[in-house]
Amino acid sequence: MKLNSKVAVVTGASRGIGKAIALKLAKEGAKVVVNYNSSEEEANKVVEEIVALGSEGISIKADISNFQDSQRLIDEAVNAFGTIDILVNNAGITKDNLLLRMSEEEFDKVIDVNLKGYFNCTKAVSRLMLKKKAGKIINITSVIGITGNSGQSNYAAAKAGVIGFTKSLAKELGSKGINVNAVAPGFIQTDMTDKLPDNVKENIGQNIPLKALGLPEDVANLVSFLAGEESKYITGQTIAVDGGLAL
Repeated sequence: MKLNSKVAVVTGASRGIGKAIALKLAKEGAKVVVNYNSSEEEANKVVEEIVALGSEGISIKADISNFQDSQRLIDEAVNAFGTIDILVNNAGITKDNLLLRMSEEEFDKVIDVNLKGYFNCTKAVSRLMLKKKAGKIINITSVIGITGNSGQSNYAAAKAGVIGFTKSLAKELGSKGINVNAVAPGFIQTDMTDKLPDNVKENIGQNIPLKALGLPEDVANLVSFLAGEESKYITGQTIAVDGGLAL
């Protein structure tokens, strides 16, 4: 197992893409910290699945939009497992609206979680990784941060910001042995997309060159690769997992 003895923190890991990432890293031998903000029951179920896979896991509640809570998340992870080798910034929310109807709260909340939250967790873990001169930071962005999307100016701004954040950190931290990359999912089958009407999902599929929505595992497979030693010469990149949607 390529991640044996490694410790990973995955934010927003109680369901969807985050859950798939947590389970994939556990399958590869990593000890996994499952972060959640409100879904305690679901997070504990993910931990049970991690243990069933033969690895170790714990769940930690933390609001990553708050720096002190993010620091506590990292501190508790280190207290539990001794170190952190991999940080996957995945937690995110949507509050879609057309610009003229979007409230300041809707804009600010999405930026606070989807962009500032990544800053908070990365800053909290960076001192440890710098001291070790090793680490993998993987930021989950979105193809919407590349293409934009009507009604999602807040989400697109946050996800585009994550891409710039990733490139800047790759330049800052590369000489210290820390790789920083971003993964940009397209339309992935999750609870959110399951709620869409069938005709909407069909229309979405028609705009994707591979003519299908992706699976959370498709994203998790790439994250696992970026978390391992096989990707040691890759940094500062944004890799889309979107079936060709952003072409």
